[in-house]
Amino acid sequence: MGEKVVAGQFDLSDRQRYREKLQKCLTGLERLLVEKRFDRPRNLMGVEIELNLAGPDGMPKMLNGQVLERIASRDFQTELAMFNLEVNIAPHRLGGRVFDRLAEELRTSLAYADRKAGEVDAGIVMTGILPTLGRDDLVSSNLSEVDRYTLLNDQIVAARGEDFRLDIEGVEHLVCTAKSIVPEAACTSVQLHLQVTPGRFADVWNAAQAASAAQIAVGANSPFLFGRELWRESRPPLFLQSTDTRPPELQAQGVRPRTWFGERWVSSAYELFEENLRYFPALLPICDDEEPLEVIAAGGTPKLAEMVLHNGTIYRWNRPVYGIADGVPHLRVENRVLPAGPTITDVIANAAFYYGLVRALAEESRPVWTRLPFDAAEANFDAACRYGIDARFVWPRRGRYGGTGEIDAVTLVRDELLPLASAGLDAWGVEAADRDLYLGVIEERCRRRVNGASWQAATFHRALEGGLSREAALAATTRRYAELMHVGEPVHMWPVGLPEPVPMG
Repeated sequence: MGEKVVAGQFDLSDRQRYREKLQKCLTGLERLLVEKRFDRPRNLMGVEIELNLAGPDGMPKMLNGQVLERIASRDFQTELAMFNLEVNIAPHRLGGRVFDRLAEELRTSLAYADRKAGEVDAGIVMTGILPTLGRDDLVSSNLSEVDRYTLLNDQIVAARGEDFRLDIEGVEHLVCTAKSIVPEAACTSVQLHLQVTPGRFADVWNAAQAASAAQIAVGANSPFLFGRELWRESRPPLFLQSTDTRPPELQAQGVRPRTWFGERWVSSAYELFEENLRYFPALLPICDDEEPLEVIAAGGTPKLAEMVLHNGTIYRWNRPVYGIADGVPHLRVENRVLPAGPTITDVIANAAFYYGLVRALAEESRPVWTRLPFDAAEANFDAACRYGIDARFVWPRRGRYGGTGEIDAVTLVRDELLPLASAGLDAWGVEAADRDLYLGVIEERCRRRVNGASWQAATFHRALEGGLSREAALAATTRRYAELMHVGEPVHMWPVGLPEPVPMG
């Protein structure tokens, strides 16, 4: 949603005209695919991280405009709400010591951003959902001052026609309503991009879908919302409900939500873009002047602006992306599964696990998606979100008898998926030192059964047992989290609980 969108009213003809342009874009995409106009493989990957702003007390700070003005870097952008920022790291070629280089770039960028935030008494906190967020923080008046967010909010609210209902039952049960999409801003994630050729797209997307449950199991980091302990990774149900344009009657009819896992394995990128047009009405029917088919006929590269904008309002956990670099079109898989944090080392470990695992799964002679029903992959994703490191999955059995069986997520990751990820990183040409360091972080999380969510929950309960109120315990947990995040040791090494007060004198 990085488009320069100007808020305005749409008339009845806008949607019909936009639908026609979308169809032309889809036809254009099909022609580009048939004519093999896409970029050759370059093994490029990219990372985006959404961040929170919080004060020294651990409470959210609505200051992204002031902080961005001080940072003054195009690498940092606004996100939906005033307590959000996003940092974008330039694409890197997978191979060599790429993960160490990424880690160093992120450390430099985030340390600089944190210093600048400190000038307005705020700091950067990298977590899936800031534990101290309250319902009063997630209101329309705290939307970032950017037209596209206001317009998107207005269109989703209009499409729904009533308040949004949040109903998430986990360790505790949260039920409340919201008058805007701003609760979605609580979800701060890491997006991992991988450029792929059209011929490889389906294998990589299917592999990413199959891998997403394991990613969440080892990487969950969002156990709290509005003071309640919910799922170990509460972002997916929150994102689904806070952007849901379907009133209950349409949900009962089986109309698809705009935030979804999908419903089948695919055989091409085209299928996903075609699904977008078939299932989802336009939220932002803004037409570009370009005539994509004329551009293609003239030998040019079309922006396919309507298709790109429409795709940006459909929140798949693995999203297809059409982009242009140096005048040449390319396709990417955008993996949107992971929460931010806890540390840069943890983020890079999650990325190494993902890129290695997806490469290996995509190249298996009997791919996992030919042996695992899609419904089972979706159920695995839900189980991982609910239970995190303690989830159990359905997974294809190894050996001659085949079929599927139930397996503990930690056992699956440690015994089967980490060796695959290691082989995948070797295939990318990643050096052994990077491979072993970052996959070793995932292995240690499995061995100790610890991730960001389990640490947050355990520290919160320890604070409650120490006599703090619920609100004070969440704030203390957030302050301790931020402190350890800046120290930078991976989360499996964090001591549970709050530091003992230093005696005076």
